[in-house]
Amino acid sequence: MPRTSLFALIAVVLALGATVVSAVNAFWFGLVLWPLLAGVASNIIWMNRRRARILEAAAAARQG
Repeated sequence: MPRTSLFALIAVVLALGATVVSAVNAFWFGLVLWPLLAGVASNIIWMNRRRARILEAAAAARQG
């Protein structure tokens, strides 16, 4: 797993935890902000996975 994906995964987990804390404390701005941050971080994870799959397919096509 690339380092950026690992950091993005940590950001997703922390953002979802912050969403729960915001909900418990009735901090409504946090209920909007933290899920959006989790969504952006999860898109980074998917983008890195897709890029890795494309590079693996290109390497396999070059070899045979």
